[in-house]
Amino acid sequence: MALLQQSPKFATTIASTSLEHQQGHIHWRVPSNIALIKYWGKRGVQLPQNPSLSFTLQHAYTEMQLDFRPSSTGKRIVEFYFEGMPNEKFRAKIVQFLETYPEEFTFTEKLHLTFHSINSFPHSAGIASSASSMGALALCLVSLAQKCGIDWGRLETTWQKASYWARLASGSACRSIYGGYVLWGAVPELPHSSDLYALPLSQENIHPIFANFCDSILIISAEEKAVSSRAGHALMNGHPFAEARYQQARTHLKQLLEALAMGNLEKFITIVENEALTLHGLMMNSYPSFILMKPATLAVIEQLRNFRRQREIPLAFTLDAGPNVHVLYPAAFRQEVRNFIDEELVKYCQQNRYIHDEVGTGPILFQ
Repeated sequence: MALLQQSPKFATTIASTSLEHQQGHIHWRVPSNIALIKYWGKRGVQLPQNPSLSFTLQHAYTEMQLDFRPSSTGKRIVEFYFEGMPNEKFRAKIVQFLETYPEEFTFTEKLHLTFHSINSFPHSAGIASSASSMGALALCLVSLAQKCGIDWGRLETTWQKASYWARLASGSACRSIYGGYVLWGAVPELPHSSDLYALPLSQENIHPIFANFCDSILIISAEEKAVSSRAGHALMNGHPFAEARYQQARTHLKQLLEALAMGNLEKFITIVENEALTLHGLMMNSYPSFILMKPATLAVIEQLRNFRRQREIPLAFTLDAGPNVHVLYPAAFRQEVRNFIDEELVKYCQQNRYIHDEVGTGPILFQ
């Protein structure tokens, strides 16, 4: 039984044609993902120091439309609009990305590219906005490459190319290219796994209790983080606990794969919560150190643990590199957990904001 599944169907490859007199648009919706085994620390060109595992969300997503036409100057022109407003910061990021890997994106050199992007959740608040946005960027570029006549052959290879490009833009974005549970990183036990791109886990190896798992994201703070993820990864260079952490992640991954296959909720909770606290512990004892959790984050964690113990409901918490709390639980306990959030936890959320989400099916291409 294969642990990694085949890639889902991709957009139909369009036959080779010149874009000199053509224009059009491409529109993707790409969800964020929540890492269960955390990727923290990288080497080389956006390569992970340890494998990671996440599940893709359904309702926390980026929608991106790429309008393209021949450039009036004969050189690439890039415009970027976020929620309807020009955004120079992100425009510059896309330009830098395209210029850093010129051999990958030669098909864009004579085009005028206009990106329009919106998020369904707060940007830079620890909900992996870079995963959904850079995943959307990668899929828009792959679709554009297809329209330019580039054909990678097998559909599986096309999806891997999208994941590869997403990784170059933002490491965690490579996991958002797929739905369900997704692995990124070379694992000896899985010969098809790779540091270069992510791969989805086979549904046959996910117990039904995890197949429709829920994730309620409590927005403790929607403010921009004190340290970017890129800077946070750099703190692992020379970190005194780096090697121990990378080995811990490999061990946790093996254990979590077993738990997901067997439906072992107790092991799932133990590993996932330890991974979250390890991530924040690494930031706290880095040089310089950062504390990204807020007092409300700790209060929510304490409340969740008490609720779990008193009600015997198998929920877990996890955190990205930010203060917001992801409450993970089986769909069978959806009503009890959401009632608890409304009655006891919403007071800790900024402007009473939260997002009820779940394991998602992956990106959507709008025709």
